[in-house]
Amino acid sequence: MEEADQGAVRPDSIPEIGEDAVTSVTVSPSIPTLTEEEQEELREELLRVEDEILTLSQVLATKENQLADIKRKLGITPLNELKQNLSKSWQEVTTSTAYKKTSEGLSVAGQKATAAFNNMGSAISRKFEDVR
Repeated sequence: MEEADQGAVRPDSIPEIGEDAVTSVTVSPSIPTLTEEEQEELREELLRVEDEILTLSQVLATKENQLADIKRKLGITPLNELKQNLSKSWQEVTTSTAYKKTSEGLSVAGQKATAAFNNMGSAISRKFEDVR
């Protein structure tokens, strides 16, 4: 029975839900180990980058507030912006090659359908006249 137990996964070797993933991962030998000095330099760089991100976020928030203030002073409301965006988008659609080709195709199809209905109407009228 010992041979069967060797191939089976023991319940105590399966990581528990929420167990720290670091404990179940082995370090790859291809990752170079860092000296204490290199680790300290990387920690300092990490702090600098995080500080830069924080500063940039603050600058962006300030610029967004300035933008909103300028728009408010100019009387540009979100509804006006939406109208302008829709108008611009519609203009771009109507000037596109695909729209022009589709429009032309539908126009030709409409003309042919009108002609077909006229011919059919004329034929029906003639049949009614023949029946009288």
